[in-house]
Amino acid sequence: MFILSSPSGAGKTTIARRLLAEDGAIAMSVSVTTRPPRPGEVDGKDYHFVSEAAFHQMVGDGELLEWAEVFGNHYGTPKSHIKAGLKDGRDFLFDIDWQGTQQLYQRMEVDVVRVFLLPPSIAALEQRLRCRGTDSDAVIEGRMARARSEISHWDGYDFVVVNDDIDDCFEKVRTILNAERMRRARQTGLVDFTRDLMRP
Repeated sequence: MFILSSPSGAGKTTIARRLLAEDGAIAMSVSVTTRPPRPGEVDGKDYHFVSEAAFHQMVGDGELLEWAEVFGNHYGTPKSHIKAGLKDGRDFLFDIDWQGTQQLYQRMEVDVVRVFLLPPSIAALEQRLRCRGTDSDAVIEGRMARARSEISHWDGYDFVVVNDDIDDCFEKVRTILNAERMRRARQTGLVDFTRDLMRP
C-alpha cells in the first residue's frame, strides 16, 4: 500500500496520475465517500458513492481499513478488496490524508509505505491554489489553514519529498516505489527461487 499525502496544491494528484499511467503494476485504491459525485466522476472508478447511513454501517461492521471526515464528508478504504489484492501480490496507490495514513499504518503496518509531498514554500502553495481559479478567497484561506495543519504531520511518514520541480519529484517518488518493491519480505516466491538456486 503506497500512500501519497500532501496539502492541497502540492502536486499529489499530478504525481499519482502519472504513476498510474506509467506503472501498470499499481492500481488506485478506490475510496468510499458520502460526498456527491462531481461532474464527470464515475461510481466505482473515481469513488464508491454511498449514503451517510451506508457509510456508518460499513464503519460499524468493520469493513473499512481507515476512514475520516474531511470538509463535512466521509471517506474510507474498503478492506476486502485491498486485502485480496495484496494477497495476489498487487500494489495499491492511496491518496489519503494524515489521519487515514495513521489508521492504515496501525492496521496494516508491514504492507504500508508512507510518502509525504511538501511544497517548496507556503507562498508557492498559495499561488498554485489561486492559479487553479476554481476557489473563492474564503475557500483558499481555509485550504491554506488546513495545509499548515497537514504539514505539521510530515514526521509521521517514511519518506518526505519537496516538490519544487514536478519531473524531479515524480522520479524520486518512483524510485521510492521501486526500492520498496525490492524489499525481501515483499518479493513473493523468493524462498522457492533461492532454494532452487542452492540445489546441487
